[in-house]
Amino acid sequence: MAVSDSNTPEFSVSELANSLKRTVEDAYGHVRVRGELGRVTIARSGHAYLDLKDEKAVIDAVMWKGLVSRLNFRPEEGLEVICEGKLTTYPGRSKYQIIIERMEPAGAGALMALLEERKKKLAAEGLFEASKKRAIPFLPQVIGVVTSPTGAVIRDILHRLEDRFPRHVLLWPVLVQGEGAAAQITAAIEGFNAIDGSGPVPRPDVLIVARGGGSVEDLWCFNEENVVRAAAASDIPLISAVGHETDTTLIDFASDRRAPTPTGAAEMAVPVRAELMQAVRSQSERLTRGLMRLSEQRRAEFRATTRAFPTPAVLFGPARQRLDLAAAVLRPEALRRDLQNRSSQMSKLEGRLRAALERQSRGGRERLVSLMRRFERAAPTKALERCRIPLEQVASRLSRAGERYLTASRLQLGALAGRHALLGHESVLSRGFALVRDEDGRLVRSTAGMKPGGRLEIEVADGRKGAVVEGGDGPMRRKASGKKPPPPQEKQGRLF
Repeated sequence: MAVSDSNTPEFSVSELANSLKRTVEDAYGHVRVRGELGRVTIARSGHAYLDLKDEKAVIDAVMWKGLVSRLNFRPEEGLEVICEGKLTTYPGRSKYQIIIERMEPAGAGALMALLEERKKKLAAEGLFEASKKRAIPFLPQVIGVVTSPTGAVIRDILHRLEDRFPRHVLLWPVLVQGEGAAAQITAAIEGFNAIDGSGPVPRPDVLIVARGGGSVEDLWCFNEENVVRAAAASDIPLISAVGHETDTTLIDFASDRRAPTPTGAAEMAVPVRAELMQAVRSQSERLTRGLMRLSEQRRAEFRATTRAFPTPAVLFGPARQRLDLAAAVLRPEALRRDLQNRSSQMSKLEGRLRAALERQSRGGRERLVSLMRRFERAAPTKALERCRIPLEQVASRLSRAGERYLTASRLQLGALAGRHALLGHESVLSRGFALVRDEDGRLVRSTAGMKPGGRLEIEVADGRKGAVVEGGDGPMRRKASGKKPPPPQEKQGRLF
């Protein structure tokens, strides 16, 4: 084995790498570097691996998870930043890199450039389109507020709502700047949208995302993509009230309405109750006056129309008279009298007809006998035969006409008798009913006309009997008898 003549110490690779690492860290234990972010990679572990570059050189950089989560902006390619940390080497790759302990944008200009670039990107995706904006409910029942629970913002909102129109308010407390603020705001918007209203917590009708004024860095969490996307995807109408009137964040473009201040958001959410009450009173008065005018107009038109029509007395007078006449005709007493009169007339006509037929028959016989005698005296056999035939025909016709007239009269009399049997009270009495009259012969229709001890006349189907009214309202007392009660009779039929 060859032996070197040099006195230079010999190092292993690891020894040399570690020596270089110590040298670099000792010489550059704390550095402040300004540059543009190139490659930016967030690993699953949460660590950030990125490049710092300018127009001539590139330095690798690493930022550990805990520091990344505390950034109030998201590192992106092209952003100019100022980093503080220490320079070290990575022996496994023979590379040097900066371990970043603090990072901030290189002035407001860089942040605004990043903001403008992000705005163009999200606008190209359609998140800011006016057609996607929803109308704010006129009078929401529940208002969800996403803000800090300890700041003046929530107090201003509650006081303004109390002055205008008190509503039920649900507060979702979040950080409004610094580490984790964007994630909490996103979770609050999505959480409110996840409420279905079937449980004890009602679903808000409108959301307010609010924060007081501050610098660009303080308001940067409202420019983060996750916050903007959550606001644009919200099914509940959303009002953004971030910063003062001159402050603008990306959530303002994604929200349905932008308020200049948190107090202005409360004013957009609800109307003024006093103004509404005054408007309702005004509308009610106008409606009342209009209805009164319309009522008077209709009343005048009705009076003018009714003058052209006859009165009810004139309209119903003839019909009422016909009804009275029909009622008088259809009374049983009137029907009975009419039937008796018609029966008497029929009897008289039948007697007169029989007498007339007998007279005609006798006269015919007498004339026939006289003719026969005349023919016998003259002995005109053929002439007698010619005369007898017409006479017999005349007699036959007279007999048939008389029978037809008697038959028609009997049918008419039978129809009248049927009407009398149907409408007369005798048919009703034959079915088991009774007709009660007082001492004066008047019909008794109720017990109010019966006095104890009074005499009554009871008419049944086969005759009439007298009776005396007993006292009390109970059923009729029967005397005890050894006879068995009569067998039950068939159920009484209907009157009509």
